Amino acid sequence: MRLPVSKLAEKYQENVFRAAFSVSRNPDDAEDVVQDTFLKYMESNRQFESEEHIKAWLLRTAMNRSKDVVHSFWHRNLGSFEEYMDSVSFEEPGDRELVETVLSLPEKYRIPIYLFYYEDYSVKEIAGILKLPESTTKSRLYRGRKMLKDIFKEDWTDDE
Repeated sequence: MRLPVSKLAEKYQENVFRAAFSVSRNPDDAEDVVQDTFLKYMESNRQFESEEHIKAWLLRTAMNRSKDVVHSFWHRNLGSFEEYMDSVSFEEPGDRELVETVLSLPEKYRIPIYLFYYEDYSVKEIAGILKLPESTTKSRLYRGRKMLKDIFKEDWTDDE
């Protein structure tokens, strides 16, 4: 199965951007990764089983490309993360803190948390996307949740 890039970009561009941003933490790099991801799709002759398979491939490709960008020699600009967060509007005041806290997690916990809560993937689907055993995916989700709980519990007790 192949779908037109224009249809996929219209439908999944934001998802791919968020996946790339969750790894790179830089909006400019994430935008570049989005373009690279859809370009890579256009250049490939790969056949997919379903539209969900295409979406998973796009997200996995974006995350892998983001890792390459983060580890590249040219990746230097950490200040743009704060600027980007200042430009995003959140519905609830606590939403910004939650997003920043999730993005502060180590990558191996941040990505499964992102895929589970923001992209609504199951543990099995996340394991497939990240090419990990389901048990490893479950433990990373558990540890990521525990880290978030500990961070928020610490913040809550500091306020007392």
